[in-house]
Amino acid sequence: MEPRSDCPINAAVEVLGDRWSLLVLRDVIFSDRRYFRALLTASPEGIASNILADRLVRLVEAGLLTRGTAARGQRAQYSLTEAGIQTLPILVALGTWSLTWRPATNDLYARQQLLRDEGPAYIEALMDDLRTRHLTPHSA
Repeated sequence: MEPRSDCPINAAVEVLGDRWSLLVLRDVIFSDRRYFRALLTASPEGIASNILADRLVRLVEAGLLTRGTAARGQRAQYSLTEAGIQTLPILVALGTWSLTWRPATNDLYARQQLLRDEGPAYIEALMDDLRTRHLTPHSA
């Protein structure tokens, strides 16, 4: 996918700039939802199946997710790539901004406060855990 301009922010927005792509990544990263059905049914925002299918294709094409091969009748598992794992600090930054400027409630608010308060070492440890679960052969 060729970006419309040489601006790095534009290039990132073209991949991550719609709300559904970020929410799919959120669900894979924080809730370990790695199958289509889990992503569809557990989305609190109520993503439609056609939108989810489109975003999964886009995220795979952009190199943020991989789609495992599935035999007939089996479900395909999605895994983060290193580029997908590297979106974790972006999601944390967006959530931290939201703590100050947007309303939030309950467990999700508490999770974001934890991510903010624990700082960069905690985020790096989470990224290492994601690498173990998504990038190593035994995690499939």
